[in-house]
Amino acid sequence: MPTNTDVARRRLANQRLVGPAFRSVVDAVGRLGAVQAQDYAGAKWALAQRVAKATDASIERLLADGSILRTHVLRPTWHLVLPADIRWMLALTAPRVMAAMAFHGRWLAITPKMCARANDAMARALAGGNQLTRPELATVLAKVRIDSSNGQRVGHLLMQAELDAVICSGARRGKQITYALLDDRAPATPALDRDEALAQLAARYFATRGPATVQDFAWWSGLSMKDAKRGEESAGPRRTPRATKPTASVHLLPNYDEFFIAYRDRGAILERITGAAPMQRDTALFAHVIEIDGQLVGGWKRIVRGNAVAVQTTYSATVTAVERRAVDAQIARYKAFLGGSTE
Repeated sequence: MPTNTDVARRRLANQRLVGPAFRSVVDAVGRLGAVQAQDYAGAKWALAQRVAKATDASIERLLADGSILRTHVLRPTWHLVLPADIRWMLALTAPRVMAAMAFHGRWLAITPKMCARANDAMARALAGGNQLTRPELATVLAKVRIDSSNGQRVGHLLMQAELDAVICSGARRGKQITYALLDDRAPATPALDRDEALAQLAARYFATRGPATVQDFAWWSGLSMKDAKRGEESAGPRRTPRATKPTASVHLLPNYDEFFIAYRDRGAILERITGAAPMQRDTALFAHVIEIDGQLVGGWKRIVRGNAVAVQTTYSATVTAVERRAVDAQIARYKAFLGGSTE
């Protein structure tokens, strides 16, 4: 039976944090299926660590031109997905997300008729290739007599429109995100039946996150255990590389990186932290983590000072001088990824 250390090393290989990188950022998103992205900047850095020579600017261009889309899918949070995948993933997972949102919607006095009116108004406003910010769409809602003074109501209606396959991410305008019509960013693709969609999602998950359990897959996908098991069975046999030897892996992993967020039980990465309880889905020791040879050893944070960026590290495990130098090299890599003025 593999040890936690072996499991972590094999996951490093499958997630392309060690060994051959993905061919491109688009290839990475497609093979991973979906990349958690409520931390917008962090999601770009997560992809860059799995692709050679990707920069913040190059990934931003892919998001701007619609090669990669950001929307609510799988669980009630943002993910990066490809235009070719967004529709079947929404068809598969949106009903569960909407069910999870239902109580909050009732609390906000949102009705199905209001959602339909909001969807129609936003679709008209975004027609012709328009891309609007959240405040601009709030004004659109107000014009059709939907009270948009409550930010939570606006957010809920925008999320509902994403789940209804009406809107998705547009290009950023300065530091503000925009929304666009999904029909403009992702032309219609052949629909998958439910079993095909389950098999597709499971195959991508286990190929890039294994070794993993069906419980891990259910957590990551937001599917019921029944559907997760069906998907696992439909995906067929899978192989994961053996990685019993220590790796040269050292990474500054961002908030919600798939290396740990993709698993219900994250105990496999805590072998070097004495007395740490396994991280479950609602807990984490750091927002951004330092990983060495598949194990969490500390945390890091980005500090912006004017136009310069510094990285502050905190260690919770014994780290050698050689490992600290490797972390310093990753800090330099992060600053190169950002470009511009750094310290």
